[in-house]
Amino acid sequence: MNQVMDVLLKRKSIRAYEDREIEPEVKAQILHATLRAPTAGNQMLYSIVEVTDQTIKNTLAKTCDNQPFIARAPLVWLFLADYQRWFDYFLACGVEQACAEKGLPLRKPEEGDLFLACCDALIAAQQAVIAAESFGIGSCYIGDIMEQYETHRELFNLPKYVFPIALLCFGYLTQQQSERPQSPRFAEQFVVFENQYRRLSNPELEEMFRERQKLVFSGREYVEGSVNFGQLMYWRKFSADFSVEMSRSVRVILKEWLNT
Repeated sequence: MNQVMDVLLKRKSIRAYEDREIEPEVKAQILHATLRAPTAGNQMLYSIVEVTDQTIKNTLAKTCDNQPFIARAPLVWLFLADYQRWFDYFLACGVEQACAEKGLPLRKPEEGDLFLACCDALIAAQQAVIAAESFGIGSCYIGDIMEQYETHRELFNLPKYVFPIALLCFGYLTQQQSERPQSPRFAEQFVVFENQYRRLSNPELEEMFRERQKLVFSGREYVEGSVNFGQLMYWRKFSADFSVEMSRSVRVILKEWLNT
């Protein structure tokens, strides 16, 4: 197995770190690799905020679904889907006046532009994750940054066309985290299809989740009031307060983005 595949296959989410700073030269190399990530039209539709203020870290540990390890992470990067920079550049280049001269309306960023910028930002984030992993530095994605939009908008001074899509925590692994096994993944047959998408049958879904059902329930009839893994995940994740808040927050973001 080559070194790249070894790094990719051994990676796991890390939420506990050594009390050790990431060396500046290592961080610089991770950032350099991050900025080489694939990007739509070479536009780099993202920005990165390095969070060094401990007060802000403490706030994020609460606003991102109460996860204290965020405050203790040696390195925290916020990845932003960013169309504000390009739109400001268009205006600085006189595009608004040029549109008026041609009798055309000025087009502003819309839903497709937001999704494309989200893709750019997440691709860059994953590039950072793999680069960090190659140095023995663990990481964890925090999707909860999409919650509490009003708070995060003020906290980071976010303009209209900037969307906080992912928060990443980095740090050297503790011994316990290094030895902890990886979480399982679903089998390829349930995820990879040829030419067309295919919905899974109930027996296939049962097979897909059999190991997780066995692992979590382990002979028990109920777990948290649920009789199977599907019900458990519905209440624990999909219908949980943080998930409802995330949807509310994203609706606010979309309304702000599209409000002309």
